[in-house]
Amino acid sequence: MFLENVFPPIPSEIIMPLAGAEAANGKLAIIGVVVAGSIGSLAGALLWYALARWLGGKRLKDWSAKHGRWTTLSVQDIEWAERLFRKFGTPLVFGGRLVPTVRTLVAIPAGIFAMPLVRFVPLTLAGTLFWEGGLAYAGYALGEEYRQVQDYLNPATTAILLGLLGYYIYRLVTFKH
Repeated sequence: MFLENVFPPIPSEIIMPLAGAEAANGKLAIIGVVVAGSIGSLAGALLWYALARWLGGKRLKDWSAKHGRWTTLSVQDIEWAERLFRKFGTPLVFGGRLVPTVRTLVAIPAGIFAMPLVRFVPLTLAGTLFWEGGLAYAGYALGEEYRQVQDYLNPATTAILLGLLGYYIYRLVTFKH
């Protein structure tokens, strides 16, 4: 799950239920699946948090003013995100761990806007345990039937990624500095 947080196209929605199904078959321990997945996710989130904390809001705004077009990130976007994060940071960090792609990215504003680590880690761990545990349990409950569910998950994941790519292209074309 560390890789999912560093490289989002490796989705926990596929890996954790599969590991849960393997636990149902006696090949893995379900608690080990959840703990390993959660530790990996937390480690990945901490990496993004540390990089974002090092970067900081001022550096990001300066960079965005010069090069923001390619990330479609304007200084106004950063200021809007900062206001939103200062107001709703706690539920955003916890809830963000439950949303594909957001779970990877939510550590970035937490680091940039200096959410205390003693608040970030428990929120991230709680959201991660809830998500990873739910996915692993779903795979465990489905057991052998998981293979059939995977046939539906793969196209859904592809559709989400294509939608995000389309949104990025739209933002790139319509971006105003």
